[in-house]
Amino acid sequence: MPRLDITTTRCEALFVSDLQDSQRPSAEQVRAAVVKSVRAHGARNCVAMVAQEFGDHPDIAVARMRWARAAVAAAYTARVTGWSTRTTICHLAAPALPPAKAA
Repeated sequence: MPRLDITTTRCEALFVSDLQDSQRPSAEQVRAAVVKSVRAHGARNCVAMVAQEFGDHPDIAVARMRWARAAVAAAYTARVTGWSTRTTICHLAAPALPPAKAA
C-alpha cells in the first residue's frame, strides 16, 4: 500500500473543497477547508475526486491544483514560522576520570 504524504494530502483536500481562489482565503481558512474535506471524504476519496477532475476538466484542474499547492504551502508555512527543526543538545559535564597509574 503506498504511503500518503501529508503535503500532497492537504493539496488534494483543498482541491476538492468549496474554497475558491477568488475568495482570497486566509491561512486559517485554508487549513479549515483541508480539515473539512478530509473529514467529509477521507484522504483516499480526495485522491479519487482529484483524479476524476483531471480526467473530466484537465485544463481547469491544472490551474486549481497549482493554486491549491501554493495556498497549502503558504498556510502551513505560516503556521510554523519561528519554530526551529533543530534539537537542542544539553551538554552535561561528565566527571573527570582519574589519570591512569603506570604499572
